[in-house]
Amino acid sequence: MSSHTHRTLLEQMQEQGYSRRDFLKFCAWISAMIGVESTGVVSVVRALESKPRPPVVWFHFQECTCCSESFLRSSHPIVADIVLDRISLDYTETLQAAAGHQAEQALHDTMQKYRGEYIMTVEGSVPTKDGGVYCTIGGRTALDIVKEAAEGAKAIICWGSCASNGCIQAAKPNPTGATPIHKIIKDKPIINVPGCPPIGEVMAGVIVHVLAFDRLPQLDGLGRPKAFYSKRVHDSCYRRPFYDAGLFVETWDDENARKGYCLYKVGCRGPMTYNACGIMRWNCGVSYPIQSGHGCIGCSEAAFWDNGPFYRHLAAFPGFGIETTADNIGTAAGIATLGGMAAHAISTNIRKRKLIATTDGGVPKKGGDE
Repeated sequence: MSSHTHRTLLEQMQEQGYSRRDFLKFCAWISAMIGVESTGVVSVVRALESKPRPPVVWFHFQECTCCSESFLRSSHPIVADIVLDRISLDYTETLQAAAGHQAEQALHDTMQKYRGEYIMTVEGSVPTKDGGVYCTIGGRTALDIVKEAAEGAKAIICWGSCASNGCIQAAKPNPTGATPIHKIIKDKPIINVPGCPPIGEVMAGVIVHVLAFDRLPQLDGLGRPKAFYSKRVHDSCYRRPFYDAGLFVETWDDENARKGYCLYKVGCRGPMTYNACGIMRWNCGVSYPIQSGHGCIGCSEAAFWDNGPFYRHLAAFPGFGIETTADNIGTAAGIATLGGMAAHAISTNIRKRKLIATTDGGVPKKGGDE
């Protein structure tokens, strides 16, 4: 990546009144968030204090801007104050002051001057039906803009479920032909950061990883950063002990709901959803939907909008370990798990009958196993 006139993150932070101590705290915080070992924090510090940040162009297509809103409301002030608003962006329709021809000129200047160097980020799906006329900017379709911008991009980051898997716009019958970016662009590195919206700190972590290490983070089989999408919401849920004990909310606002029992029976999809909500939480780490009394709707998973009514629980696949990832989970894994559970239940039942047959009132019978 060649150098250019943009300042480093440290220089911009100091201009904004942050001390080097603040900078080091931020580096340690963001390193922990992206799963960097303690020995790797030094690499993050060196990169952010010396590397000019890569130019970023941030597009908005079929979406509601909730991803940008989530990023701006990160619990860490440096994220919104520096990484996004002050440093990362050369073009974004939502936050930039320029409009019309000036905005379009800023975009094309960046794409030409930093060809092969800039990071392309996208919020929203892209309509492909009827020539893509359902989303146009500056007289051009989103489809044309995506293809042109992707051609000179170093990598593409898809913010939110709309860009990652189509989200609500792609729900049946999908009248606009809403399509995720990875189905349009096939020859560029792509990071999917799903969620509706994704967590602001997750978005910051992805940006810093690319900046600090000049490469994509480790991804799962669906192109999602493993640091944030390797565990199910269910695995880190504070209501998990109630699930394991068979204690469920049966109807909204019943006594079980007041006791904080598991929400699975009223539609929680935490057991099928991979995200960091229960660990990182929202609103400065205060809460997340399940803690607020509402089941997870699985917004970081593909086709979640069409995956049955939100308030009806899906078929149960109990027994998946927390180490299971999106790379190997599936129907076959579910069937294998259920088969294993059945075999375990049968063998346990046989052992119990044998024990009963060889005991009398709790005392081993003569000649029986002791």
